[in-house]
Amino acid sequence: MSALDQMYQEVILDHSKRRIGEGLAAGDATPMGDEDAAGCHHEYNPTCGDEILVRVGLNGDTVTSLTWQGDGCSISMAAASVLSEMAPGADVSTLLTQIEAYREMLRSRGAAEPDEELLGDAVAFLGVSRFVARVKCAALAWVATEAALRQAAAGRTED
Repeated sequence: MSALDQMYQEVILDHSKRRIGEGLAAGDATPMGDEDAAGCHHEYNPTCGDEILVRVGLNGDTVTSLTWQGDGCSISMAAASVLSEMAPGADVSTLLTQIEAYREMLRSRGAAEPDEELLGDAVAFLGVSRFVARVKCAALAWVATEAALRQAAAGRTED
């Protein structure tokens, strides 16, 4: 195992233990605090039983919070933690760009050269992309976040 692979493993293990953002900020998708919109979305992986509920808070086009509640393997929980650390303060378009770059990295089967500046610690999941059965685990929170962002945006336009 290369030093880089070992470092990536350590990032995943660290996030699976620390679980940044774990614990929903609110029980539903209603705005609270400094938010003017919120979205909440549940994803389930029937293959392995991992599941996650993600809540995203927005103020204008800025993500104010990303919290989650879930149960699953260390890869899915670490991916949620990494995303929860990087999302707050990002504008929605940047976060959607990061989600798409992450998705492309996971589809690469290890062949991608991800933009570390764009993805930060999320590049640690490049190694996961070589294991097709684990890709859904790594993508679960990211897919839920994308849906929650769209829900928050839709809720704001209904006003």
